[in-house]
Amino acid sequence: MGAVVIFAPSPVLTVTVEDLEGAADIHVHAGGQGVWQARMLTALGASVTMCAVFSGEIGDVVRHLVSDEGVRVLPVEGQGKSGAYIHDRRGGERRVVAEAPGDRLSRHELDELYGLTLQAGMEAGTVILSGAVREDAVPADVYRRLAADLGTAGCRVITDLAGERLASALAGGLSVVKIADYELVDSGRAAGTDPHELVRAMRRLAEEGADSVIVTRAHKPSLLLDEGEVSEIQMPQLQSVDTRGAGDSLTAGMAAVLADGGSLHDAVVLGTAAGAQNVTRHGLGTGVAATIRRLTDLVKVVPFEGAEEGTQAQQATPDELARKIREQ
Repeated sequence: MGAVVIFAPSPVLTVTVEDLEGAADIHVHAGGQGVWQARMLTALGASVTMCAVFSGEIGDVVRHLVSDEGVRVLPVEGQGKSGAYIHDRRGGERRVVAEAPGDRLSRHELDELYGLTLQAGMEAGTVILSGAVREDAVPADVYRRLAADLGTAGCRVITDLAGERLASALAGGLSVVKIADYELVDSGRAAGTDPHELVRAMRRLAEEGADSVIVTRAHKPSLLLDEGEVSEIQMPQLQSVDTRGAGDSLTAGMAAVLADGGSLHDAVVLGTAAGAQNVTRHGLGTGVAATIRRLTDLVKVVPFEGAEEGTQAQQATPDELARKIREQ
């Protein structure tokens, strides 16, 4: 696998309490969108570099935890406090015990983080721009500038963002946008989750600056827009333990293939398989590479022909679809 850089502004410390035969089973990990993406990328064999700000005693712990997972860390030592949360899942569902989103990043921290990401991104060639738990941790315009500068340097830029962050990144130009259907609705980009409405929103994203767009729809087939053509990505539903982290796993799987010179078709297939396996596990962004690769046999990419939901689309062979999808 190739090299991927992740812009992860402010990772958090996660403490999760599980039930183990009536006793509390406590798990402590690094977390946040960028961390979950890095974890899956590492599991798939990619070389991963994370650019992030680590602040205070929590930041020190998070930094060591990320490094221990085999991720190369380019750190900025922040002056504030990194975020953390404590969740109790002994009842089967997550219950928030306490959450602290962390502090906003200062101008000096952002400048240093920007420089590290730009340098590492130019070396790797593939960059994921991820979000932060705290909405105002990073000014949205940072995403526009990073996308534009990385694109100018010839980098492939992938995002899993929504709202103002996504709008800003699009203005800089993006290779692949991954977004969930509910995020399109919540941001006002789509009036609802009807597939035709989602396709219209995807085409608008392309007009705003995305080369390719993938929209996830929970247990329903994802939608892919590339070179003006829309496809469905179908995967049998597996038994779910926790759906959190599935989208980040999908993004990571796509980035791993694209960084290795693979096609977008192969990228969405592996990404879909990675997301599917992640929901069967308690660990967010976790997976076993051998299992994920076997699961790719269950992923089908078929043309979206404007049929109503529930109508079976005619399946295309990988060779037929590969001719339609641009090599990335």
